[in-house]
Amino acid sequence: MSRALTISREPGGWRVPGLSNLHSHAFQRAMAGMAERRTRAADAAHDSFWTWRETMYHFAQRMTPDTLHAVAAQLYVEMLEAGYTRVCEFHYVHHRPDGGPYDDPAEMSLALLAAARETGIRLTLLPVLYMTGGFDGRALSPRQARFGHTVDAYLRLFETLRARECEDLRVGVALHSLRAVPEPAMHEVLAALPAGTPVHIHVAEQIGEVEDCLAVRGARPVRWLLDHAPVGADWTLVHATHLDADETARLARSGATVALCPTTEANLGDGLFPLRGYLDAGGHWGIGSDSHISVSPVEELRWLEYGQRLASGRRNVAAGAFDSVGHTLLAGALDGDRATGFDADDEWLLLDADAPVLTGADADDLADRWIFSGNRPLVRESRIGERQLVVDGRHLQADAIVEDYRRAMRALLGDQGG
Repeated sequence: MSRALTISREPGGWRVPGLSNLHSHAFQRAMAGMAERRTRAADAAHDSFWTWRETMYHFAQRMTPDTLHAVAAQLYVEMLEAGYTRVCEFHYVHHRPDGGPYDDPAEMSLALLAAARETGIRLTLLPVLYMTGGFDGRALSPRQARFGHTVDAYLRLFETLRARECEDLRVGVALHSLRAVPEPAMHEVLAALPAGTPVHIHVAEQIGEVEDCLAVRGARPVRWLLDHAPVGADWTLVHATHLDADETARLARSGATVALCPTTEANLGDGLFPLRGYLDAGGHWGIGSDSHISVSPVEELRWLEYGQRLASGRRNVAAGAFDSVGHTLLAGALDGDRATGFDADDEWLLLDADAPVLTGADADDLADRWIFSGNRPLVRESRIGERQLVVDGRHLQADAIVEDYRRAMRALLGDQGG
């Protein structure tokens, strides 16, 4: 269920709904800022997503249940302080570094559940099915061994996790991508799912992926998916950056949600989603922080609009039913709730009404002020149900959690000292 955008002035500040983060790889928070050097590999003509993956593999290989828990807890604290109250965790680091399962095959997933409980964020856990290393069906590389499952093992993991669902936990499935999940496996998994299960998939993120899909499957990725899978309201397509006009219209008609991650997409040089055409076609969307080089819904929404302005040479691109771009963006982000599987309507933020940038604000311009004026964090309080998690801009468990995070980072970076 999607929540309506309601903005009201209260004694403690401006009350707005908490936001959903539709796409997260929690372990990647540990590597933020560490993939910003030019690649010097002899066969690398230029840096791209594919060279960025080398740093990602390094950190994925070093993660343990303890370090994943510590990194995820720190990340979820940062999300709650920034205005996210729900997160969809697209989780693919399942096994030991050699690819063998832990004694409890769900151990890495349970580390994420523990981090969510510790911080209070609502979690949609999306264990990832990852089976092949490319559209040609090649085996996973040794560095991808931690990610892989057979369909049977994957469905057992899904059922184990689903049995833990509660008020603050939903469990869905993630098909990593068309290049990582063969068509028969996709259909087998989909056939086994209870009705209403959230289904998320990376698709059409890079030009190289589009070219490979055309070469092997004879169609662009989103076109192929719409033709071969029951894409509908339970589905979330992550990125969907490279669409032609027909794909844009068909995707909007399908009722699926697109998870847009502007800061990560910019960081990786992926490209720009055709936002205006998708909005005109009535498409659903939301935002995610993905690799967490930024953990700020304000920055995601700001750069969603700014990227479109740079590409089109005009301003206020997202404005449509609402003249206010900020209102349009916040309402669209709340529409993305549908991707989380939660029906609750009890998540709220209080923005600091005393912040200079909000001087003289009213309900009509608050969204524009919040998104497009300055970089000072404005979230003063964050509540989920009766639980107050953030007070005066600071998570109640922040001090203890950051110490665990620092220890985890020293271990991941190979420095056990000071």
